[in-house]
Amino acid sequence: MANETTINPHGLKILAATYLHGVDLSRIDDAWEIVIRVHKGRRHFSGELYVIHLLEVASTLASMHLDLDTILAGLLHGVLQEGDSDKAEGVSIDELAAKFGKDVATIVEGSTRITQVQYNSKLTSQAENLRKMLLAMAADIRVLLVKLVNRLLDMFLLDMVDREQQLDIARETMDVYAPLASRLGIDWLKRELEDHAFKFLHPEEHYELSHKLESSLDERQEYVDEVIKILYEKLEQSGIKPLRIIGRPKHLYSIYKKLVAQNIPLERVYDKVAFRIIVSTVNECYEALGTIHADWSPVPGRIKDFISVPKANNYQSMHTTVVGPREHFIEIQIRTEEMDRVAQEGVAAHWAYKEGQKINKNDVKLFRELKKLVASLQEVEDPREFLDSVIGELYDPEVYALTPTGEVKEFPLGSCPLDFAYSIHTEVGDRCVGAKVNGRQVPLKYQIQTGDIVEIITSPTQIPRRGWLDLVKTSRARTRIRSWLRREEKEKALKLGREICEREIRKYDTSLKKIIKSGHIRLILKQLRCNSLDDLLAKVGSGAITVHNLIKGLQPVELRKEQESQVNDLPPEELANLMVSQQGSEAEQGKSGIKIDGIDGMLVKISQCCQPLPGDPIVGFITMGRGVSIHKADCINLLSSDPKRWIDVSWSGIVEKTYKVGIHISAENQRGIFAEISGTISSDNANIVDISAHTTATDRAEMTISLEVGHLEHLHTLMQHLRQLPAVIAVRRL
Repeated sequence: MANETTINPHGLKILAATYLHGVDLSRIDDAWEIVIRVHKGRRHFSGELYVIHLLEVASTLASMHLDLDTILAGLLHGVLQEGDSDKAEGVSIDELAAKFGKDVATIVEGSTRITQVQYNSKLTSQAENLRKMLLAMAADIRVLLVKLVNRLLDMFLLDMVDREQQLDIARETMDVYAPLASRLGIDWLKRELEDHAFKFLHPEEHYELSHKLESSLDERQEYVDEVIKILYEKLEQSGIKPLRIIGRPKHLYSIYKKLVAQNIPLERVYDKVAFRIIVSTVNECYEALGTIHADWSPVPGRIKDFISVPKANNYQSMHTTVVGPREHFIEIQIRTEEMDRVAQEGVAAHWAYKEGQKINKNDVKLFRELKKLVASLQEVEDPREFLDSVIGELYDPEVYALTPTGEVKEFPLGSCPLDFAYSIHTEVGDRCVGAKVNGRQVPLKYQIQTGDIVEIITSPTQIPRRGWLDLVKTSRARTRIRSWLRREEKEKALKLGREICEREIRKYDTSLKKIIKSGHIRLILKQLRCNSLDDLLAKVGSGAITVHNLIKGLQPVELRKEQESQVNDLPPEELANLMVSQQGSEAEQGKSGIKIDGIDGMLVKISQCCQPLPGDPIVGFITMGRGVSIHKADCINLLSSDPKRWIDVSWSGIVEKTYKVGIHISAENQRGIFAEISGTISSDNANIVDISAHTTATDRAEMTISLEVGHLEHLHTLMQHLRQLPAVIAVRRL
């Protein structure tokens, strides 16, 4: 039985050496040492040693002829410190950057799932991991390549997990990873992911279909050989010498989709085999198409020219479906050698990160589209809506339309001018009143056809309508319309809710402003389960909180004002001592690093609204039943509370602990910026608790980071070091 001492990366180095000439491959050995140290004894869910899985990931990346940094990241993508109990020890992000460079560290970080943060549901966890991956992908596309290969190898071993996990992984693979592989143009990877996911999502259908196709294999092979022979003869008679002609069975899932979509039996799916003709030049592609159509009747609507109008993933080919020998429908693709390489390898065919190469102009367009995809999803906060939006954005395009300047836009079948407008810009979509298609004005419900030239007509007085949601087909348009409607509805609900609240509160001889100033608004918010005043007003305005419930929430406050008046008139020290006697053994003042003169055993809590640090001027606020809450002296929540409950407190200076604090960073959205920032934070002995980030329309990275630091001076030093990074524009404390 294999163990870590008998496994080595020798085969990986041989594979990489076949195409990475003049590159220092000893870095693979350095990476392997870390892999063995971190993952010693750890098992993959399949039961095999985890290091074997990592070696297979790296080897697959090498077989795709990717650069050394990507291979190293594939090998190292599970070594980061993240609190896993089954890891002997992990490696920090700055250690990786120092040893292997910022690119490797960035890819590894982007490929690492978020496991140390506890989410309140599996759905939220899935959404946040996907959000993290997409953000990292926008910064460096190699993150996605590592994730795709890792997922493919996991799919080979999915038999080893329980049924529920099989379904979760297979569904995510079908909905997200296979479409992302398609976006990168890596056709073989897309097919493999789809077929494996199909096996677990529809096991009975997969078994039946695969066995039926297997039973007719000899007959189909005979037909393939016959068609290939005829094609060679026809093309050579026309003076075209094809480099090769390939006939391959369509992958199982594509056949299954056709069976379901057309509701037909397998016997009526005639184009179970796709033929590919590889010729020398673009002219020969069109000549070959004419030759084939001269003898075999083309199927109307099934001729697609992706040579003159390539797909967004750079795919180019001529497609046609004809009635071939024995009256069978056959699909034929015609392309050049270079087109075929791009069709199979996608973005890896002319890899932008290979030494000495400039980024391909088609890749620039692809990366720009992927960044737009990520940017369009950052506004979606709800986990379910986020996942639905991602899946909706990764549609398989069926319609290809053009802007007046000739830019190709891809859409699902049934898309309308609103989908086109929102694909250009949110503002264009919001103001869209109609469109001109091929010079003729059409209504918003018009369904765009392949080849249409679409010009959007806008009006400054137009606003999105709820009825638009019934017209649009793209997730991007639907998300933008919903976002605008939500904002509009919230503003109306806030206005109405404020009017209702003011009216009802006046019945108690007070006002909303007075309740806020007295601090009693917090009791109302707690009783009505609202997060903020705006939340309360919006719920009242929308009817989520009825006027009856609002009155019930208000009444106890007025009654408690009389009942608690005697207690509130006590000096702060006496009030605090009274509460200590009520708290009993739960008080833990000594562990907080806070000193309250003259009072021992008081329960103390650092407020999360302002997150004070040792060194900040602070004031204590005596809560009812929850001890003393420590606020910064200038905290807006403290200043709006009852001063009678304020109490003098100070930092004890004797407790060694860390405190949470939030910072916001604006930076240029350049490759490696996340690694630079996290490396600086780690170097200053601070710890990242949580991070959220998005890119703006001006290609700026905006990050909100929750940190653990020791004191105010520690935070100031860290912020100063972050400001010194060349790409960082601004750093501020939240």
